Amino acid sequence: MDTLEELNRKLEGAKDIKSVVKAMKAMAASRITQYEAAVKSLGDYYHTVTLGIKAYLTAEKIQTVIEKPVIKKSDDQVICAIVFGSDLGLVGQFNDQISGYVQQSLQSIPGKKEVWVIGERVQALLADAELAVTRSYPVPGSIDAVTPLVQHILIDMEAMRETRHIKQFFVFHNQPKTGSGYDAVMQRLLPLDEQWMRDIITTPWPTNKIPEVTGNAATTLTALISAYLFVSVFRACAESLAAENASRLEAMQRAEKSIGDMLDSLGKKFQSLRQSTIDEELFDVVSGFEALKKTPH
Repeated sequence: MDTLEELNRKLEGAKDIKSVVKAMKAMAASRITQYEAAVKSLGDYYHTVTLGIKAYLTAEKIQTVIEKPVIKKSDDQVICAIVFGSDLGLVGQFNDQISGYVQQSLQSIPGKKEVWVIGERVQALLADAELAVTRSYPVPGSIDAVTPLVQHILIDMEAMRETRHIKQFFVFHNQPKTGSGYDAVMQRLLPLDEQWMRDIITTPWPTNKIPEVTGNAATTLTALISAYLFVSVFRACAESLAAENASRLEAMQRAEKSIGDMLDSLGKKFQSLRQSTIDEELFDVVSGFEALKKTPH
C-alpha cells in the first residue's frame, strides 16, 4: 500500500504532466489557427491561378491538350508518390491512416513506384510495407518553413523529370474535415492531362469581359503552371500540418481527461489515507490518555 509520501509524490508528478499537456494543447491550437489561415488564403490564390490558366487557354483558343504524354508500357512507367506525414508522435492514427491510404491507392496505379516522404514516422510505416522510399524531408516546424520545403520538392521533381524522365507525380496527405477529424486524400500533380484541361476550361469566368494575355504567351503559361504546382504542394503541406496538430490536440484532450481522472483518484486515496493516519494518531493519544488515567498515583 502506498504511503502518504508516495501518494503525494505521484500527485505532484501528475500535476506536472498536466501542465505540460496544457502547454502542448495551447501550442497545437495556435498552430492549427495559423495553418488553417494559410489554407484559406491559398484557396483565393489557387482560384486566381486557375483563372489565369483559363485566361491563357481562352485567349489562345486552346480546347484540348496539344501534346499528349508518351505512354510507356506499364512495367516501364515510374510513379512518384509524395507523402506528407509527421516527425513527432502523440498524433493518434495520423500516420497509420495516410500510410494505409497510400498503399491502397498505389495498388490500382500500374507501373513502378517510388515514394518521397515528409516525416520520419510515416517513412518507417511505408518502408515496412516494402515501398521504395527514395527521398525524405523533415516536417516544417512553422508556417514560414513550408515555402522552402515546397521549393525543394518542386526542384527535385523537375530534376527527376529531366534526368530520369519520371512523368507521373501524386501527392498524398491528410486533409482536415469540417468540425473535427481528417481524411486521407490524393491529387495528381503531373501530367496535366485532358481531365485537368476540362476542369480548367469549365471554371466559370467572374465577369463578362473576354480575358487577354499580354507579353510572351509561352512564358506566361510556364509561370502559371509553376504557380499551380507550387500552390498545390503548399496547400497539401499546410492541410497536413493542420490535420496533424488537430490530431495532436485531440490526443492532448484525451490525455488531460485521463490525468484529471487520475488526479481525482489519487486525491481521494491521499485524503482517505491521511484521514486514517489522523484517526490512528488520535486513537493513540486517547488510548495513552486512558492508560494514564488508570495508572495508580
